[in-house]
Amino acid sequence: MSANVFAPKGRIDAANAAVAEIDVLALVENAGPSVVLDLSQVDYVSSAGLRVLLIGAKTARAKGGKAVIVAPKPAVLEVLRMSGFDKIIPVADSREAAQSVIGG
Repeated sequence: MSANVFAPKGRIDAANAAVAEIDVLALVENAGPSVVLDLSQVDYVSSAGLRVLLIGAKTARAKGGKAVIVAPKPAVLEVLRMSGFDKIIPVADSREAAQSVIGG
């Protein structure tokens, strides 16, 4: 199973979370159920950003797919760990590793 890639840049916070949510849901709805959440270019994730990731992952699972977070920067990974999101959504070091988690 191949996954589509959601690769935001900069910040995912209240200022852009609504647009990010639309983008990730469009990927899951229109291009296939599995999604790679590539956070390698994301410097900051707020609670609104975490919500976007959770909605994307839950929607993927509801459609029979999977979601994997890829290559978060150290500060973002710390937020994922402190919030427990690394237990909810698998975290991989690379897109290739994410594809193996997804099964592609």
